[in-house]
Amino acid sequence: MAKTIKEINEKIKRGDVVVVTADEVIDLVEKNGLKETARKVDVVTTGTFGPMCSSGAYLNIGHSKPKIKLGGGRATLNEVPAYTGFAAVDIYIGATAMPDDDPRNKVYPGEFKYGGGHVIEALVSGKDVTLEGTAYGTDCYPRKHIKTYINIKDLNESVLLNPRNCYQNYNCAVNVSGQKNIYTYMGMLKPNIGNANYCSAGQLSPLLKDPHYKTIGVGTRIFLGGGVGYVYWQGTQHNPGVKRKENGVPQAPAGTIAVMGDLKQMSASWLRGISFQGYGTSLSVGMGIPIPILDEEILKYAAIKDEDIWTQIVDYSEDYPQGKPSALGEVNYKQLKSGKITVKGKEVPTSSLSSYAKALEIAEELKKWIREKKFFLTEPVQMLPGADSGCAVRPLKERPVTEV
Repeated sequence: MAKTIKEINEKIKRGDVVVVTADEVIDLVEKNGLKETARKVDVVTTGTFGPMCSSGAYLNIGHSKPKIKLGGGRATLNEVPAYTGFAAVDIYIGATAMPDDDPRNKVYPGEFKYGGGHVIEALVSGKDVTLEGTAYGTDCYPRKHIKTYINIKDLNESVLLNPRNCYQNYNCAVNVSGQKNIYTYMGMLKPNIGNANYCSAGQLSPLLKDPHYKTIGVGTRIFLGGGVGYVYWQGTQHNPGVKRKENGVPQAPAGTIAVMGDLKQMSASWLRGISFQGYGTSLSVGMGIPIPILDEEILKYAAIKDEDIWTQIVDYSEDYPQGKPSALGEVNYKQLKSGKITVKGKEVPTSSLSSYAKALEIAEELKKWIREKKFFLTEPVQMLPGADSGCAVRPLKERPVTEV
């Protein structure tokens, strides 16, 4: 019998809702079958915690006396550049922004010790952050320089606004080259396929447990960074039309979501600034999405196991940087989580950039919120575009610019 989100919310209000994690539901389906489990279970909670580069926060810092117009000027937070092209005192700090004096990869591989992700972590930790800004001055905004401390509790608004998070599946990265270590956003990769790195919570990961986006869309309420957030659009590079297995799970990077939430509700436990040697800075984001079990089909997807989720093994020494659409084979997440896989006949150790333990904590915390009537489900106003939508990742069309 089909349920509705409204009916599930009524059960939350009454205190008789049945919520389980994406780990737990697998065992329930194996024990009791789809029909009986779908009748009993109302919500499945998911979780993921890992690097999500396309992240950042917009802040309204409030007006100084005399007033300053940072729009069109320049601003830094703890010496990390923030974007000022909105208005007088609205700024945006991106997770991958770095101080101007960072040597980058001039001394290879660079260390990238501090960036925008670390600033966001400092803000949610309640630490004072140094704001410095310069402006050209106007009649209504005469001030041309400011240097002060700001603190999240004093800001008018502080909003996490991430254009692309929560990738639905991702590559397993290796280095085929026999010459040297390479440094990538997938971590350090040893030559001659010396290791293999991946980045997904597998059977806990939100979009892998709803592969056709039947319950996730614009307006979906989520766990974000330790607080409440929302899906506000599909993420950039949303690519639902990739090849899928018979169970509907994409075999390569596919869907993404754009998310936002009140930074003041969030915690540094779930927003961590990170550094990738030889690559840059980023932000690890904790996210969990509740999946309402409206029918047996949705439950069938929510109960997919690691061994049913496959991804591509990609060479990051040549094929990926050169944009070659090739793979060395595919592997499932049970194999990846075992600690070793076989690539081109060679046994290779594996490592994950995302934390399964932290993902499980998120799924458990979200389950607790729902049981304690602190979190209710929302009806999306628009579903994410599916495989037949025409959404795709299109390469840049480079056109030479002719000098006049």
